[in-house]
Formats: sequence, C-alpha cells, structure tokens
Amino acid sequence: MADVLLSFEDALERYEPVLGFEVHVELSTATKMFSPAPNPAAPGADPSVPNTLVAPVDMGLPGALPTVNAQAVRSSLLLGLALGCSLAPSSRFARKNSFSPDLGKNYQISQFDEPIAFEGSVEVELEDGTVWTVPIERAHMEEDAGKLTHVGTTGRIQGADHSLVDYNRAGVPLVEIVTKPIFGAEHRAPEIAKAYVATIRDIVKSLGISEARMERGNLRCDANVSLRPRGQERLGTRTETKNVNSLRSVERAVRYEIQRQAAILAAGGSIVQETRHWHEDTGTTSAGRPKSDADDYRYFPEPDLLPIEPSLALIEELRAALPESPAAFRRRLQADYGFTDTEFRDILNAGVLAELEETITKGAAPAQARKWWLGEILRIANSRGVDAGTLVSPLHVSELIALVENGDLTDRLARQVLEGVVAGEGSPEQVVAARGLKVVSDDSALIAAIDTALAAQPDVLQKIRDGKVQAAGAVIGAVMQAMRGQADAARVRELVLERASA
Repeated sequence: MADVLLSFEDALERYEPVLGFEVHVELSTATKMFSPAPNPAAPGADPSVPNTLVAPVDMGLPGALPTVNAQAVRSSLLLGLALGCSLAPSSRFARKNSFSPDLGKNYQISQFDEPIAFEGSVEVELEDGTVWTVPIERAHMEEDAGKLTHVGTTGRIQGADHSLVDYNRAGVPLVEIVTKPIFGAEHRAPEIAKAYVATIRDIVKSLGISEARMERGNLRCDANVSLRPRGQERLGTRTETKNVNSLRSVERAVRYEIQRQAAILAAGGSIVQETRHWHEDTGTTSAGRPKSDADDYRYFPEPDLLPIEPSLALIEELRAALPESPAAFRRRLQADYGFTDTEFRDILNAGVLAELEETITKGAAPAQARKWWLGEILRIANSRGVDAGTLVSPLHVSELIALVENGDLTDRLARQVLEGVVAGEGSPEQVVAARGLKVVSDDSALIAAIDTALAAQPDVLQKIRDGKVQAAGAVIGAVMQAMRGQADAARVRELVLERASA
C-alpha cells in the first residue's frame, strides 16, 4: 500500500525537519583494511567473479588475525584534515557485534568511542550561492561487509529460494563520516542534503583517496530524517534511509521522508525508528529493519589490534599535502576558464564540475566541454533519472569533441556517437567505425550527390542562378539526406553554389 504524503509546504508549516548524514567512503587502497587480499574498490580491480578477492580474515576463518592497512590510515587522516577535524593522538578499533551472513566473523571491525577524527565542519554551497555549514561529529575507519544475493523471483530476501554470499567486498576499507544533527534547514533540507554529499564527493576525489563513484558504491549515503512539532525542543524519532547512491536520489529521499513522516504525525501516528530502503523507480522509501542504537551492538575494544597513534611529523606531512578546498577550486576554475556566473551556476547545479574539469584537462575547449555536458549528456541523464557523470567518462567526451573539432563528425553525427558510447558500444572512435558515421570529406562523392539533386530540381537551380541563393537550402537538404547526414553542410553549400554557377 502506498504511503500517504503531506505536501512539502504543509509538512514544513507544521514540523521542523532535523537532518543527519552518514557517508561511507570506500578507499582505493591496493589491499583491504585488515587483510592482504586485493581491494575490489581499487582502480582496475575486477570483483565480478564472486569470492576471488578474499583472504582468511575476510571470511572470519578461525585463527586468522587482522593487520591494519597503513595506506588506509594515511587516507583517513588526510580526509579528517580536509573535513576540518581534530585528529586523535590515539584512536582504537572496536568490535561492532552484529550478526549477518555476509560478516563471516559475526562482528565488524570499526571504531566507536575513539575515532581517528572528530569535531569538524564542511561548508557547502547551495544553488543560489548561499553557503551552509554542516557540522561533522566524527570520521572513523572500518571494514565493509560482504554481499548477499537473494535467488528467487523478487531479488529480495522475502520470497527468495536461497541466498548466496560473496566475500569480495568484505574487508574493503571504509571511512564513515557522521554529521551532527543539522537544524534550521527548513525548506532547503533536500537541497542541503544533495549539496553536502556532492561536497564530500568533491573533497574525496580531490584527495585522490577514492574514485567516489556513487553508482558503483564507492560513496554511499545514509540519510537520517526526523521531524518535531514547531516549538518543541525534544528531537523526533528518526529514520535512516540506507545506501542512497546518487545525488539526485539523496535529495528526493529526504524530501519524501519529510512528507511521509509529516503525514503520519498529522494523523496522530508515531514514527518507527528503523532503516528504510530507497526505490529509485518509484521515488519512495520502504521499511527495512528496526534501527539499533549503539548499545545494541555491544562494542568493545578490538583485542587483536593496537591503537593508531600517528606521529606529529606524519600529520604535518599530510597537512602540507592537502589540495585546495572544493570552494577554492571552483573559484579558480571559473576564473581560469572564463565562465560567467550564470554559466558556472548551471555547471554546479548539473553536478558535473569535476567531469567538466577533467574533460578540459584532456584537451577539450572549455566552451565545448560545457556545451556537451550541459546539453546532450544532461538531456540523456535527465531522461533516465540518473546523474550525468555516470553516463560517460570525461575521456570519451574529450575524444568526441576532438572528432567534431577535426571535422570528422558533425554535431548531429556526434550525438549519434554519444548514444553509442552511452550504450556501451565502446569509445567514440570505435562507435564511429562500427556505425560508419564519419563525415564524408571526398568532394567527388559530394559533387555527385549535388549534381543529382540539382538535376532533380531545375527550378531551384534557376533560382540560384538568378541570385536567390537562399533557394540552395532545398538542394543542401536533399544532399544531406542522400549522404545520411554524413556531410559537412557548410562544405555542401559551397559546392552547391559552385556547381550552380558552372
């Protein structure tokens, strides 16, 4: 049965939303957090064959002992600095006891009361230029769980015949970034949610510690939403929408939960503290499991691992290696590439700044990069309900632009090539070759088509000879149709006028 919703405006008139976010970042280390097994989140890794990227520790085999990944610790410290956090002189791993078939040990190695970084803040910029400060409570290291595949008609545990466990992902190094409660968001709550996750993504990518591809699960957001009646100090009961994997979905999920909870409260009901699943196709959430509090996990210090005690020299080395902040990066990029405020705002709102910058660094002109990302690519993304950055790589966009600039493709042909790239047919050059889309540059072939078109339209030929050059459009159209759009219209026009005057 579908949830009853209150309109967003009515919900905010009655209740104050309070937000909180837990963002999980998969680190791109070569090996896993506590074992020497290859990290499936590393660039180039292939986790497609189940249970091939594993070690005894990942499966919880008796007697297997964990060892800490030093690079994961460095990456975590670097991220803590970038979030404006204080770094703990000593932090400790803990066992988070939670039974799940994809946790072979029956506990997760995480951090509890002694995280590696704490008390920070992140400034996020909203669509109209407003800057909002999101307070960070902590950032802590932990390992990921494995993956369950429920075999049956539904794809979910309900109705499944059996379930399969893949431990490839078990032990992938994670940093979980937890915010403090966010008050005062009001009608901008969905927008703040999207902007915050986008900012975390940009920070992580700028540090080079993760690919941060949300559609691949490199960066996942758990969105906490609660409502409280206007004027009430006590916080309401929260829900946690798990593993939202796109910026657009984060925004939609927060909006939906505000409307859903408001309708329940307005009808005299109460909110269940639970996890919820986001459904991209319907734009709704559904109940998961009752949400546990920290006490339910029975945390205790991990006895097999020593505390993490980074030296002051290491911290200063990492501090010196910090890149410019995303905000400073945006200001510099706008100045370097000469975008107007309106043009740059459109880029930010489309969420393709990093992709556009990479396209430019690979050789594309800024204006052309902006044209393609905010034009055809964004149109396809919107029609599919996905983020534009998930459709095509910046390298392929730069290659597509180069083919247009070199005269090998017209814009019309380039759009067809883009469709092929998005469909997984290969690089732009591979799509051009496979579909036979290259511009015909042989004048003899064009002249033959032009002569045929002129012969079929003697009245048009006479008008051109009488000085009515605009009549050439009919001939040009016929030639372009005959050449299946694989001709340069400007060159066809030149040749039409030449042949008509001969």
